[in-house]
Amino acid sequence: MITGSGAERPRGGAPTPQPVITVGVGMRPGVTAAAVQGLLRRVAAEHGLELGPAVVATLDRRIAEPGLLRAVAPRIPRGFTAEQLARVPVPTPSDQVAAATGTPAVAEAAALLAAGPGAVLLVPKTAGQGVTVAVARSPAR
Repeated sequence: MITGSGAERPRGGAPTPQPVITVGVGMRPGVTAAAVQGLLRRVAAEHGLELGPAVVATLDRRIAEPGLLRAVAPRIPRGFTAEQLARVPVPTPSDQVAAATGTPAVAEAAALLAAGPGAVLLVPKTAGQGVTVAVARSPAR
């Protein structure tokens, strides 16, 4: 007899799929790792989230930003084009962001795109020092 307090598995032994948490990051060029890390910590604390294992996504032109790479290492950010991001409906688009990047939203749109179809926004864009973060969750698959 096997006993324990672990989660039940459906028949067939396959684990229950878990949703994926994604973090979208918008930033000005040259933003520091400290600014990115500080905002990620603040968002995690304010919303009771664990963002350490989260997928990170941003505008394709920002994936090689040294501050971002250092802040999220060893993860490698996923990049989306401005055209891809612009097609994602978001709750808080910005004309200023659109003028600078070609898309009205980076953080929210990147988080939703990285989480996949049916994703929901858990945390709308939250601004820090030259950086913006949003958090999304994929549906359980």
